[in-house]
Amino acid sequence: MAFEYQEDHMRNSRGTLLFTCRWLPLISSPKALVFLCHGYGMECSGFMRECGTRLAAAGYAVFGIDYEGHGRSKGARCYIKKFGNIVNDCSNFFKTICGMCHYVVIDGHYYLPNVPKFTTPRLNFAAQEEYRDKSRFLYGESMGGAVALLLHKKDPSFWNGAVLVAPMCKISEKVKPHPVVVNILTKMEEIIPKWKIVPTKDVIDSAFKDPIKREVIRNNKLIYQDKPRLKTALEMLRTSISLEDGLNEVILPFFVLHGEADIVTDPEVSKALYEKASSKDKTIKLYPGMWHGLTSGEPDENIEIVFADITAWLDKRCNAVTFEQILRPSNQGFEKFDNVMVSMAATSSRTQSNGTYLCGLKRPRTQRRSAM
Repeated sequence: MAFEYQEDHMRNSRGTLLFTCRWLPLISSPKALVFLCHGYGMECSGFMRECGTRLAAAGYAVFGIDYEGHGRSKGARCYIKKFGNIVNDCSNFFKTICGMCHYVVIDGHYYLPNVPKFTTPRLNFAAQEEYRDKSRFLYGESMGGAVALLLHKKDPSFWNGAVLVAPMCKISEKVKPHPVVVNILTKMEEIIPKWKIVPTKDVIDSAFKDPIKREVIRNNKLIYQDKPRLKTALEMLRTSISLEDGLNEVILPFFVLHGEADIVTDPEVSKALYEKASSKDKTIKLYPGMWHGLTSGEPDENIEIVFADITAWLDKRCNAVTFEQILRPSNQGFEKFDNVMVSMAATSSRTQSNGTYLCGLKRPRTQRRSAM
């Protein structure tokens, strides 16, 4: 299916210019809306192009935003002063796309009220109205999985579901830093917040299996490849701990995917999310032999498998509605509610007391690194 790629910019509430992009299928109306949340140090227009183009070709309208300090967005490179800022920026952009915000008109363009001019993207108002009743899905990879879960936590009734690829939602016990170390670093974060002090190995070598794709990623100048900054690392640590403590609060439908040979984010993290989440519609699939970069670093045949699973999951839930849509006085919303689809994880040979795993044989792994 043909699609169109577009780029735009918006300013967040702190005045920082952020890059946004979208892949729009050239059909009368997309199946649903998918909102990309990229990982730490990554970006949307290049690194997540495969995801955008494949989902658009499958009939979905796909939207991405580079976080402050990431990719083509302005700000100190990969400096996360407050993780909540990322969540708020994504929420404002995504809800603007969905047509769920009231507008003021300036020079023929639509903007959110009570914020500086050009804070919101210059989008076609007719498109906003068309998107208002579309199903809304979050798509998060690695740290973007944490962003997606926090967006859900911020407004639990707004989203129809989430695809979570090797999400950062828990710190593996194998790599969790000692409380004394965390305490020392915390005392230093306000003094040297941007200091690139956190030691880390080359994540690109560990995350992406295919050597050709690995070099393409390494040569992408928009991807941050230096040491994490002190405050950034602490914000990610706090976010992971907070999410781990509240995994039972996750109620939206989700599909979590993880490579069994992932040594960047422990597959046990995804298992914990699946086991503890209160969602009635939840699916997990573990891919034997695959690494962290399921959608960008595997051989082509593996990527085909992963995206076939993702689109199949989305296709079955395109007509689902959120609680927020049910409450809105819209006949179309109630018609969708009559056809809501709830699908539990498919049956497999490896069954737990509270659900099922779709996975192959587990091979022991001795080396793990925290998700960056």
